[in-house]
Amino acid sequence: MRSRTVAAATRPTRATPVSRSEAALMTDPTAAGPEPAATASGPSGFSLTHVVGLVRDAIPPMHPGGRPVVAAVAAAAGLVRLATGRGAGIGALATAATALFFRSPQRVPPPIEHAVLAAADGTVATIGDALPPPELGLPAVPLPRVSVFLSVLDVHVQRIPVDGQVVTVAYHPGTFLSADLDKASDDNERNSVLLRTADGTQVGVVQIAGLLARRILCDVVPGNEVAAGETYGLIRFGSRVDVYLPVGSRIQVAVGQRTIGGETVLATLPEET
Repeated sequence: MRSRTVAAATRPTRATPVSRSEAALMTDPTAAGPEPAATASGPSGFSLTHVVGLVRDAIPPMHPGGRPVVAAVAAAAGLVRLATGRGAGIGALATAATALFFRSPQRVPPPIEHAVLAAADGTVATIGDALPPPELGLPAVPLPRVSVFLSVLDVHVQRIPVDGQVVTVAYHPGTFLSADLDKASDDNERNSVLLRTADGTQVGVVQIAGLLARRILCDVVPGNEVAAGETYGLIRFGSRVDVYLPVGSRIQVAVGQRTIGGETVLATLPEET
């Protein structure tokens, strides 16, 4: 037994292959190259850059149309502070609240064919057939309509509901009734946009001013190629957005349901129109 053990101990072992880089490191320790640059990460993986990115993602950007209003509120707050020596906290809060109102968060449209997306954040106020605004140039016959009401707490940017081309953009002056009233669609100040998809389907989307709204912004013009979910306009303060659909569309929301602009599917278009 002892002779076998000695023989096993003296038997040559099989060499393990060594790569060129390992061989170079054995002969020259500096061959491994410079040490990696230091990062902001700590022992627990903490990264200041990562945290800053998370904060930036959590705070949505502001729509350009809101910048003059925010600047005016900030200037007014500054003047009050200079004149009275008070009100700094209230002024800062008012400025921050105004900036929050004009937020324009990123949205990801769902990959659903023939979908008509919500043009705004809000609550579905009415669903039914209605005559489209005459300025859209559509036939004077009732079309399926989904109306979304926006409170002062909702995101107030509007988004394109379908991929296509802008055919018509028409502004119509009017009154400033409460936007949750059905007759606001006919009587209030509004801006109408007609879209045509690649297969010729036409969809109308109408921005309607509300009781507090006094300015509608629209960033598209006839001929623009647009994609579903893109922002195209803004209504300052309480408002309403109507979407007119072709006959045969299948409504996918209910009255009282909350919508997310650019993500919620309002309806699916008929495959043949």
